[in-house]
Amino acid sequence: MAYEVPSGTRIGHVHLKVADLERALSFYRDLLGFKVMDRFGTQAVFIAADGYHHHIGLNTWYSKNAQPAPLLAAGLFHLAILYPSRKELAIIFKILLNAKYPFTGFADHGVSEALYLNDPDGNGVELYWDKPRDQWPVDADGNINMFTKELNIEDLLAEAPAETI
Repeated sequence: MAYEVPSGTRIGHVHLKVADLERALSFYRDLLGFKVMDRFGTQAVFIAADGYHHHIGLNTWYSKNAQPAPLLAAGLFHLAILYPSRKELAIIFKILLNAKYPFTGFADHGVSEALYLNDPDGNGVELYWDKPRDQWPVDADGNINMFTKELNIEDLLAEAPAETI
């Protein structure tokens, strides 16, 4: 049998090359709400949620003032940020709508609901929540049957408190 990643293994963080550190921070810190955990001058910043050492590293070591990576090239498709509940996803959705931040798509994948957008450097970002496992679509053998259907964005927005920023 081939090696299998142990149960409990998680993706710990992503480290992104950005052209402009302050512009990236205006997105990840000021708009999405991540906290700065550590900073290395004007070259790198480590940000996180919930006091973790870092979920996202941002640096300009090889990319200061660079253009975004070409769309039709190998590289990062998107990073995915998992929200703890549908309500929390609805709140960030409403915040982004109020900020008039552009989206690239929305999807119901059966196992999750997702919002898609690009950061200021053209990196794809997925904001999503996982549905409870007992709601995941499975076949007769218990295999997950993910799909991509239209997300009911009005229903999602109804989850956000009226006083959301």
